[in-house]
Amino acid sequence: MSHRPALNTLLPKAALLGLAAVIAGCGFQLRGTSPVPAALQPLAVDCPEAMPGNFCRSVREQLSLGGVTLAPESEADFVVRLRDYREDRRASAITSDAAAAEYVLRHAVQLTLFTTDEIPLIASSELSASESYRYDEDNVLAKQREQEEVRRQLSDRMAQQVIFRLAPMTRERIDAIITEYRASQNTAD
Repeated sequence: MSHRPALNTLLPKAALLGLAAVIAGCGFQLRGTSPVPAALQPLAVDCPEAMPGNFCRSVREQLSLGGVTLAPESEADFVVRLRDYREDRRASAITSDAAAAEYVLRHAVQLTLFTTDEIPLIASSELSASESYRYDEDNVLAKQREQEEVRRQLSDRMAQQVIFRLAPMTRERIDAIITEYRASQNTAD
């Protein structure tokens, strides 16, 4: 009789796993994952340790889920460089006692995409996301947990923005940018 509860929990999990395999096999893609063109592969992600770990991890996971082959810089054809990650928290609403009642969290990062020859494909551009949350001085621990959850969500949203910025980089577009860059370098010489 002790084997029965294990079977009851194992069977639905096995069915869910089988369904996931069938869905993945037919080309289904989760909402929020944007395919990065095969032209950008192999791709290196230059995300320094000074960045929040969950942001770098989320970028790499979303790229992998999108079918991108990740490689070290020495083996990659393209590099996405992420720098200057900033997090800002500001009071957006104040109580009658002049205490913060609501905060807005804003995250921003600089993104650059270039070839291993240092030819810029996407010039340095800032990506940002923000979210507000209510603050209650009487429930500090719960609000700290909520703030951490908002931070995690913003990191995931920022990672999605990185993917969306890479999505339009088709082989034709990359070739056109490289040709234009080399032509401008030849006329400058």
